[in-house]
Amino acid sequence: MTNRPHRTGPRFGVNYTPSQGWFHHWLDFDLDAVRADLDSVAELGLDHIRAFPLWPLFQPNRTLIRPRAVEQLGLLVDAAGERGLDVAVDGLQGHLSSFDFLPAWTRTWHRRGLFTDPEVVDGQSAYLRTLAAALADRPHFLGMTVGNEINQFSGDPHPDPDRITPDEAGTWLRRMLAACEEGAPGRLHLHAEYDAAWYQDDHPFTPAQAARLGGVTAVHSWVFNGTAQRYGPDSVAVAQHAAYLVELSKAWATDPRRPVWLQEVGAPAPHIAADRAAEFTRTTVAAALDCPDLWGITWWCSHDVDRSLADFPELEYSLGLLTTDRRVKPAGRALAEAVAEARAATPAPAPRRTALVLDLPDEGPKRSACAPGGAYFEAFMRLAADGARPAVVLAARADDPAYLAARGIAELVTPETLGTTGTGPGTDRGPGAA
Repeated sequence: MTNRPHRTGPRFGVNYTPSQGWFHHWLDFDLDAVRADLDSVAELGLDHIRAFPLWPLFQPNRTLIRPRAVEQLGLLVDAAGERGLDVAVDGLQGHLSSFDFLPAWTRTWHRRGLFTDPEVVDGQSAYLRTLAAALADRPHFLGMTVGNEINQFSGDPHPDPDRITPDEAGTWLRRMLAACEEGAPGRLHLHAEYDAAWYQDDHPFTPAQAARLGGVTAVHSWVFNGTAQRYGPDSVAVAQHAAYLVELSKAWATDPRRPVWLQEVGAPAPHIAADRAAEFTRTTVAAALDCPDLWGITWWCSHDVDRSLADFPELEYSLGLLTTDRRVKPAGRALAEAVAEARAATPAPAPRRTALVLDLPDEGPKRSACAPGGAYFEAFMRLAADGARPAVVLAARADDPAYLAARGIAELVTPETLGTTGTGPGTDRGPGAA
């Protein structure tokens, strides 16, 4: 990779939500305000941000990618670099905090499939290639994520999905990742889905795609997906949910040491009460850091949403590590302390020696057993409660000694041997908080 060398060990960052105007700040971009926000992020001791251009504002017409918008994105990346912050950029937004942002040339009178229409796919490819190329020579640019939880447009529970098959999803992902690589060769390019990819039966974006396409596997962990509701805020399931997704994702990776990026995780109220947010942050970070091959943790999010902005789900307003006037909240202090402690503790986590066998076909059609309330989920959490530090292995690989040795696995157990019976998948939900 062409990225500049950085400190060893996991990365620690934040999903950047501008304190003024939320992501609508692109409409009247204020570099001084951005710099002040980034100062407050850097003071937490973090090393990167994830940035979100709004797709309809950057590409309002299929053949118009606004040069001024691309220039402003470059200014944001430069400002972050001046503060020692690397920047990962998401392309197709897509979806953020319950709102969809799709350009008019894909909707209503111009409605055509986001993932399959040749002209739409050409336009998306050109957009991602343009953003990547504009940033390619900047040393603080990490790479592109294709989009934020764009899998939510492909099926239920979205109210107006563009339905596709797994093969169509895979073809689209490869095309988008190739465009990113063409624009910025050698950078860290990836794609990111909300947890339907891991938990929802027959969802077209599959675990295998998530774990095999792109430079790292991304997981987004939100305990309002039924985990907090079913097990309670102080449960092992809530404390271990992010680590569970990290380990679950590894089951489908062909590279036994493939890195996993915990790209989104946050403390959503009221599922995690304000006075518990700091402790949730500490326990979640500690559990994730106990996962081998963790690329990094990127918290959602940097700053609260201003309550003068209307119609957000209630939990979205208070997810920030900092307030809208850039004061550090208890969760922000807890994350800063956890980061400092992690950097002082240099040893990598030991391999997870015990693996829970997951009996699913490679394509994972019936994934609800892995969701909150499912038999597999509950078996994993029972092992975690007993201190077993479980890994996850597909049944098809349980007889491969070279693969098991590469992951450091010495013992295999199955949900049946634990006597765990789930009560069905967790509460139906839409995409993650981002």
